Amino acid sequence: MPVRLGISPIGWSNDDLPELGGDIPLDRCLAEARAAGYEGIELGHKFPRDPPVLRQILERFGLALISGWYSGRLLERSVRAEIAAIEPHSSLLVAMGCTVLVYAETSGSIAGDRRHPLSGRPRLGVGDWYDFGARLTGLAGHMTACGIGLVYHHHMGTVIESEAEIDRLMAVTSEKVGLLVDTGHAAYAGVDPAALVRRHGDRIKHVHCKDVRGECSRASAPATRAFSTPFSAVCLPCRATAASTLPVCSRNLRPWTTTVGWLSRPNRIPKRRRRSLMLGLVLPS
Repeated sequence: MPVRLGISPIGWSNDDLPELGGDIPLDRCLAEARAAGYEGIELGHKFPRDPPVLRQILERFGLALISGWYSGRLLERSVRAEIAAIEPHSSLLVAMGCTVLVYAETSGSIAGDRRHPLSGRPRLGVGDWYDFGARLTGLAGHMTACGIGLVYHHHMGTVIESEAEIDRLMAVTSEKVGLLVDTGHAAYAGVDPAALVRRHGDRIKHVHCKDVRGECSRASAPATRAFSTPFSAVCLPCRATAASTLPVCSRNLRPWTTTVGWLSRPNRIPKRRRRSLMLGLVLPS
C-alpha cells in the first residue's frame, strides 16, 4: 500500500496557541518544509484561503496541499447547517486536489483553553451516540459526493478522546467516515496507536505521527491541568511511532525509507529538527 508523507505547519505556527511561532512567516515554514524533503503540507492559519493564490504560493516551493483541519459543531447544529458552514473549507480543499478533510467535533471543547482542566472536557451521553453517528455519517456522505473524504480526528479535550470513544465512534458510523490516527493524542489518552491500526485499519485514511516527551506523560499530567500547559506533552519517538504503525498498514514499507507517494528524505533533516516534526501520512482508500 503506497503511503504519502508530508508535514503539518504546526511545528512553525501553532493554531491553538497563535503566540507560538506567531512571528515566523509562511515563506520560512514552506521553504524549510521543502528543504527537509517533504513534498506536501497541511493547511495552517497563515495560509491564504483563495485557491489560485494558495496554489501559486505552494507551487513556488514545490509543495502540494495535503488536507486541513475543520472544527465541527454537529452537536450544536443540524447536518444541513454544518454542510453550509463547512462549504468554504471543503471547497478550498477540493480545489487544491486534497483527498481528505480532517474533521473533529469541537462543541464544548477545552483544547487550548488554559482556564479548564482536562477533567472538564465534554462527553457524549449514552443516548447521544447514535444520533451523533448518524449526523456524522450524513455529513461524510455529502463530502464524498463533493469529491473529498472525511477523516475523524480523535483529540484531547473533545468528546472523542479515549480508546472506548474512538471504538464507539467507529461502531455508530458507516465506512464513509474515515479515521485519522494521531499517535500523540492517542498516547496522551493512554491509547496504543498500533492497536487502533489493527482494529480499524480499513477505516484509516490519514495518520499524524508526533514526537512526544516521556517526562510529561499522561501519568504526570493530572486531569486538573489544562491541555495547553507544558504538562500536556507525552513521549513516543517519531521513529518508534512510525515503526509501530506503518508495517501494519503496509507490510512492504520501512519507516523513514519509503520512496512511494509523498516522498520523505529523513537523511536531509537535521538531527535537531527530526524530533520536532509531525508527519501527516495519507493512506489511500
